[in-house]
Order: sequence, then structure tokens, then C-alpha cells
Amino acid sequence: MKSYTLTDILESNWLFRRNFCNSFPGFKSLNLIGTRDERGRENLAIFNSVVHIGATPPYMGFILRPLTVPRVTYHNILGTRHFTINHVSTGIIREAHQTSANYTTRISEFAETGLEPHYEGEFPAPYVAESRIRIGLKYEEEHAIKANGTILVIGAVQEIHLDETLVGKDGFIDLVKADTAGGSGLDGYYRGVRLARYDYARPGKELAELD
Repeated sequence: MKSYTLTDILESNWLFRRNFCNSFPGFKSLNLIGTRDERGRENLAIFNSVVHIGATPPYMGFILRPLTVPRVTYHNILGTRHFTINHVSTGIIREAHQTSANYTTRISEFAETGLEPHYEGEFPAPYVAESRIRIGLKYEEEHAIKANGTILVIGAVQEIHLDETLVGKDGFIDLVKADTAGGSGLDGYYRGVRLARYDYARPGKELAELD
């Protein structure tokens, strides 16, 4: 195996370093975050940093890059206190990737990519109609990460929309059936295949495989 020291990484050219550092953490979730500003202008952006924070009550978070330039998603969330997280399915990866382009605040990524904004009841932020798993959140808090200037934004889950056939009797959501895509680095997209699902692990007890 080849070894890379911190010095090797920092002294490599910027393109290699960007791709290398975004790839070695492994496969990541892919989500489109939908927001709307106080004027009603819609925004959509792809994120590969969405994480589960807790279940009782349910919270989710995502990492936002440093505020060295305007971050429309962030400012819209602060303005309206609401946002949506939408799974990227394999059928919309091209459109989802295009939302990473640096559009001005006057241009909606929905309109530019052809993805359709969808609203549920009185929830103020737009969902992605093409997404098969959609989550509505309310801004809860944020934490500055001093190490590199990024921000962890945390939202409280308010509602979830998905086809009921995706949810098992025990609440397990079948992401393969939902055709949810996974990502690696900043530009790699993958289709998921379930290898196994196991029962709760306990010392001295043989693992049982779940259906």
C-alpha cells in the first residue's frame, strides 16, 4: 500500500488534493436542499454532508462551507427558518449535479435544471417533486467549526414524505427500492446495492441476518 503523509497531501496540486480529500472518507449521502428567501425566490443546492443527529426527537444536520462568499442556502434558512432535504435518486443525478453551479440569487436552480418545486400544505420551503424521499425541517441551531471555518447547521424534522411501500414494518426504509443515489468525492455518483442487514449486536450472541 502507498502511504500519504499530511505533508504529501498539503503539497500536492489543488485538484488532486480536492479530489483525494473528498474521496477518502468513503461513500456519502446525496441530498438536494431546497429553500426560499423572504421574497419567495427559490433555491436548490446539492450537499453530500447531510448527517443524522438524533431520533427522539429527530434532527438532521449538514456542513456548510465558510462564509467567505454569499451562501444562498444558509441565508435563506436564516431568513425563513425552514428548509427541505430531498434524496437524490439515480434518475436525476445530472440535474442534481448542475445545482452546484454558481448561479446568482435571481436565478432559480429549479428553473435552470428542470427539477420541479413542490409544496406540501403550509410548509414554506420547496421540496423536489422528483425526489422519492423528502424531509421538511425547521432551523434549530448552528455550530461554528473553528478548525476550518465551516458551519454545522442543525434542523428539527417537521415532516417526511415518501411512498409507504418503502417503509418496512419495523420502520426500516428501503433506499435501494427508493433508487437513492450515493456519492463519492465531489462528482462521483453510485447506485446502492444492499449486501446485508443484521439484528442488534450483543456480546456473545451470534448475529442474525434480517430480511
